[in-house]
Amino acid sequence: MTLLDAQVSFLDFVQSQFVQFFNYTSFANFTIGHIVMILIGCIFIFLGIKKEYEPLLLVPIGFGMLIGNIPFFPGLKIGIYEDGSVLHYLYHGVQNGWYPPLIFLGIGAMTDFSALLSNPKLMWIGAAAQFGIFGAYTAALALGFAPNEAGAIGIIGGADGPTAIFISSQLAPELMGAIAVSAYSYMALVPVIQPPIMRLLTTKKERVIRMKPPRQVSKTEKIIFPIIGLLLTCMIVPSGIPLLGMLFFGNLLKESGVTKRLATEASNSIINIATILIGLTVGCSTQATTFLTAKSIGIFFLGAFSFIIATTMGVLFVKFMNLFLKEGNKINPLIGNSGVSAVPDSARVSNSVGMEYDKTNYLLMHAMGPNVSGVIGSAVAAGILLAFLK
Repeated sequence: MTLLDAQVSFLDFVQSQFVQFFNYTSFANFTIGHIVMILIGCIFIFLGIKKEYEPLLLVPIGFGMLIGNIPFFPGLKIGIYEDGSVLHYLYHGVQNGWYPPLIFLGIGAMTDFSALLSNPKLMWIGAAAQFGIFGAYTAALALGFAPNEAGAIGIIGGADGPTAIFISSQLAPELMGAIAVSAYSYMALVPVIQPPIMRLLTTKKERVIRMKPPRQVSKTEKIIFPIIGLLLTCMIVPSGIPLLGMLFFGNLLKESGVTKRLATEASNSIINIATILIGLTVGCSTQATTFLTAKSIGIFFLGAFSFIIATTMGVLFVKFMNLFLKEGNKINPLIGNSGVSAVPDSARVSNSVGMEYDKTNYLLMHAMGPNVSGVIGSAVAAGILLAFLK
């Protein structure tokens, strides 16, 4: 072999190695879909940081979208859908419904049900808001989705991300990414979506209704509530035990007064870790090759429809209740929006819209009643869907 032949052979070797290296980089595997999803991930991060729309959710999900949409050569065992990858094992917590009950445990340990206990009729507002779930379920069926898929999509109307993930993991795992992203998107956009609906459906006179101050709730009532609540709801809907059981257990830890250390861990470390893992892995699951489909786009629009229906029904149901309540006992319809379980953002929206018309009329504590009722209501609705569709 001559020196020239050796040089040519070496150059061919270098070229082949470079081509092989390039094929393993993301640049060789990029598609327009990946760019679209990366841009959406950046928007989520922007909304979480700049606008402070549910940053604890949108920042992990948005960053997960960036991770999940860095294209790679198949077979490297690094993708969330590849057996043997670390992300795949972490995603088991979403696929098998491990993370949502842990988040409900933390929610229970953080939630004060006093507003609901002081005025129990407010729970009906939370129940009315769940019509959004069944409205979206009906619409999804009409659009050709299978019953189990329609049930998983409908739960978006409850504005409860963990519940949406839990239900989709049981009924339609293949749609989980789209359902989770839709649910969390609309939870984050509560301050944008709800106020126009609230103003449209109420009169100026209704917006300035003053409600009686909530009565003082005793410690005994607070301790008994999670026990009675568990027995009543789960006896009716046993399939809701994973979520309702953890919710009421967390609340008992908080209210008992003797398990403060457990309540602190549930409301801090446990829920924070579960939120990080669920947000990051859900974001990673939105790989363009599996996420950008006609079904995903349809789910996003159905999620908006269900959320609008839930808000509308909550406000209208308060107006209906007021027909039977005496003057002085009437409920301000602006708290009807808080029947969705986006705690506490929807209650804050009730308060902020109310203060636009009367700066001394504080609705936050009143709105927390239907808001926490909505958490229970969405879990009950999830249990009903599981009972009929699984």
